[in-house]
Amino acid sequence: MQLDDELDNFRAPDKQLYALADIADSPDGFLYILRCEETIVGYVSFHAPDPFSRWSRHPKVLELGAIEISPKFRSRGLGVKLLRHAFTNPIMEERVVITTEYCWHWDLDNTGLDIWTYQKMLARLFRSVGLKYTATDDPDICEHVANVLMVRYGKNLKESDIQAFKDLLFEGPH
Repeated sequence: MQLDDELDNFRAPDKQLYALADIADSPDGFLYILRCEETIVGYVSFHAPDPFSRWSRHPKVLELGAIEISPKFRSRGLGVKLLRHAFTNPIMEERVVITTEYCWHWDLDNTGLDIWTYQKMLARLFRSVGLKYTATDDPDICEHVANVLMVRYGKNLKESDIQAFKDLLFEGPH
């Protein structure tokens, strides 16, 4: 398979294809793709949090790493359909699923959206699978006012798992 040449928001398509293969091959990675014949035109990836992030200290956190749809396939509801399909995986009910949205990764140029409209579009997309804005003092989130953390608690999590995650949200003086 090859990656659509317009899927370049995170890195060049050939390098992104290798990154996606690494996620799919990892024991804690999940990858869902949209394809047109032998070309990947969209994907959503999930993986364990970066080992240097606070979220990695919780054994049940799964990070929504990226979602990207080729510009020529956008505005068809494919992102929502792809996410909804991914969230039918039973593992999602056993995990705290997070997405850390950093505005410097957003495709403002191809969409023509301003930063706030793009943020709202992402929020609608992620709310479609139950993710909710969640306050935190995480430095990466706090680096820009448009950055957000969204969280979804799986239905089968123990209350102690949820509380352990909530304890990670604020680590500085508050």
